[in-house]
Amino acid sequence: MRPHKLMFVLPNLFTVSSILCGFYAMILCAGQPGPAQFNQAALSILFAMFFDGFDGRVARLTKTQSDFGMQLDSLADVISFGAAPALLVYKWALEPLGFLGLFLSFAFAACGALRLARFNVIAMRSPQGGGGSFFVGLPIPLAAGVLVSMIIAHHTATAGEVLEGSARGPVAVAATLLALLMVSTVRYRTFKDLRLSRRSAFVLMLVLASGVVIGTRFHPAYVLVAYSFAYLAFGLVESAFLVRNRLVARKVRSGAAAAAVLEEEDALEDEDEDEQNVA
Repeated sequence: MRPHKLMFVLPNLFTVSSILCGFYAMILCAGQPGPAQFNQAALSILFAMFFDGFDGRVARLTKTQSDFGMQLDSLADVISFGAAPALLVYKWALEPLGFLGLFLSFAFAACGALRLARFNVIAMRSPQGGGGSFFVGLPIPLAAGVLVSMIIAHHTATAGEVLEGSARGPVAVAATLLALLMVSTVRYRTFKDLRLSRRSAFVLMLVLASGVVIGTRFHPAYVLVAYSFAYLAFGLVESAFLVRNRLVARKVRSGAAAAAVLEEEDALEDEDEDEQNVA
């Protein structure tokens, strides 16, 4: 086999490695797992995010992008960031809630699959391949990352204690919110068009400094949680401003159109008056 053909296998190996990490996380959640198994499963999903983040970049660097790779990546995301986190959060926090916990866990996985299907449709119809400046809806790896960061932070901060019953409600709310954000039209930045400048460097330094402050004053495990929820909030706020700007632009266009109609009517009335004066 030619070396160039072997290059097509390389990005797919990263994708399959992501599937392996997700599958291992589900194995750890089987049966009656303890806090140590939950933490290991969460770390395994983090490794899956690492492999998922590099398969597309490797494909672009080696110029081996293909429809097969895109479909394989979507299937891997359903397993590693849909089914695995849903099972993990169910076993970690939602199982005592009975059918409600089961339904919320399923909703997370189902909304993730719906989000991926919509992304594939947009990618096939868009000349950019779905890789513009914004994601439509929260990407499923980031949604899984929020849940994983919560589990890792709790395990590290409490030295491996079991989740308290009072915390199951907030976890259920978080899982529901993440599921809804995945199928929403809220736009989240991809940061693919980010260019190094004084402004971007200042923002990066501010983000790093805030992480240092959180890690030193509270606990290092809270840094990932803070970054995850900050990204969620940033997308919601930015989408709200985008919607507001669109509404203002629509009102301006409608006002301009109404003014044009009034001017045309006034011109017609003036012409009628001139004709009557001539007669």
